Amino acid sequence: MGSHHQLVIDIENITKEYVMGEETIHALRGVTMQIRRNEYLAIMGPSGSGKSTLMNMLGCLDTPTSGRYQFNGRDVSEMDDDELAAIRNREIGFVFQTFNLLPRSTALRNVELPLIYAGIEPEKRRELAAAALRAVGLGDRVEHKPNELSGGQRQRVAIARALVNHPSIILADEPTGNLDSKTGEEIMALLESLYQQGNTIILVTHEADIARHARRTVFLRDGLVESDSALAIAAEPAEVT
Repeated sequence: MGSHHQLVIDIENITKEYVMGEETIHALRGVTMQIRRNEYLAIMGPSGSGKSTLMNMLGCLDTPTSGRYQFNGRDVSEMDDDELAAIRNREIGFVFQTFNLLPRSTALRNVELPLIYAGIEPEKRRELAAAALRAVGLGDRVEHKPNELSGGQRQRVAIARALVNHPSIILADEPTGNLDSKTGEEIMALLESLYQQGNTIILVTHEADIARHARRTVFLRDGLVESDSALAIAAEPAEVT
């Protein structure tokens, strides 16, 4: 039972169908996946493979048509809207390609947002937000607004905001998509250090050189898992010592 406790995400045979006009789109056709604490996983796949749909499922932004999704041992389909919102606010730190920062608010205020939702008092919020900004190397930029920061610094603010609640998982969707390659490498180095500190990271990307930073890669095609490098490792016979 011990190792099973470490499962953060346990997905079994989930499907997702959308009806668009006359046709039904089968975005996911039966995906099974387990993600443990302190994994660094990349989800890859061509456009239309279902990776965005899967990301929305993992992030509890959407619910499957069929199949089972357990988050930290609890069945997501049995949760009400408040419970799902609590997971999104407390357990999952989202990092998007577009940063999604409030333009007129300081870096500190942007990072405080999840804490406001969580009902944490102002003094404690400021303390936690400042600590998260220090953790991403922006301790000296707390009062800057997004337009006073570079693209890489803005993405760091977004990562600090994702981290501030000490979530179970950081879910990063094309986190370097709007950055030049040098800045992108800096952001990947930051994610690496967060992983080394014990964070669980799920990276959604279509770029192989970005995915290479992860320790495990899941390829989706046509709504199915085409390959999962963790399963390949698990299938190898143990070495005889």
